[in-house]
Amino acid sequence: MNLQSNTGILLFVFIAIGCSSTTSNLPAKLIRMDHFSSVNIDSRNVDIWLPPGYDEKAKYPVLYMHDGQMLFDSTTTWNGQEWGVDETITTLLTSNQIESVIIVGIWNTTKRHSEYFPQKPFESLPVSTQDSLLQLGRNENTPLFQIEIVSDLYLKFLVEELKPHIDNHYSTISGPEGTFIMGSSMGGLISMYAISEYSEIFGAAACLSTHWTGTYTDQNNPIPMAIFNYMAENLPDPTNHKLYFDYGTETLDALYEPFQQQADSVLIQAGFNATNWTTQKFEGQDHSERAWNSRLEIPLKFLLGK
Repeated sequence: MNLQSNTGILLFVFIAIGCSSTTSNLPAKLIRMDHFSSVNIDSRNVDIWLPPGYDEKAKYPVLYMHDGQMLFDSTTTWNGQEWGVDETITTLLTSNQIESVIIVGIWNTTKRHSEYFPQKPFESLPVSTQDSLLQLGRNENTPLFQIEIVSDLYLKFLVEELKPHIDNHYSTISGPEGTFIMGSSMGGLISMYAISEYSEIFGAAACLSTHWTGTYTDQNNPIPMAIFNYMAENLPDPTNHKLYFDYGTETLDALYEPFQQQADSVLIQAGFNATNWTTQKFEGQDHSERAWNSRLEIPLKFLLGK
């Protein structure tokens, strides 16, 4: 079904996802908005997962998740892995461990690193350092940053374009008490940045395997300290916001522990405690969708637990 709206042509594809009849007689649905357009960033696909028994007369919290193409279907991902969001949430709903939630999966693009790198910490670095970072390569043939840092525009897209569309078309709890954000790696960084920049929009954030280094080295790297300095000045009010962090110990995650410990110190100084913040270490887990899937129920229960 093709629909015309102020965001352009949206292609809606409805996919029924099986679930236990003890949860609802109505199956969950996955809705694809193809090439959702924006005046701020490149258009991209957006997936919307409606929970079993979705009822327009009820109101649902919304969890915005980055790297949307990696969330639901491993047969279409570049590495054959997925977060398994639909299966995990359905299991938690069936066992009555979390509230029903709408998931909005925002697909990434080739400009992912530039869109997810927190812009204000980057711009706090000396110009010569910024220039050097922008010249880094992911490998011999691929630059790390496809363009300059545009994460402020990415967040503007989320807050001013995508969220209003979701709130206008679905039955949501639109305030920060019902608006959450989650991501892994660079998606963890941009989730921390989102709740700090837009604390009036997002009430909680889950940051898995947060890529504190910003690049692929922990040696002589000015990025983590720039991020921690930003956090010290901009973290949201701990009395009405929640933050989840975690990390593994293998592959890229092996870099993170000392930086996560520094981030935790900033959180404590800002007034976060066990009632509104947790950091968890997962021994032996690596930097992959398979690892994030294996522990996804933990941040979901932190955000949505009954």
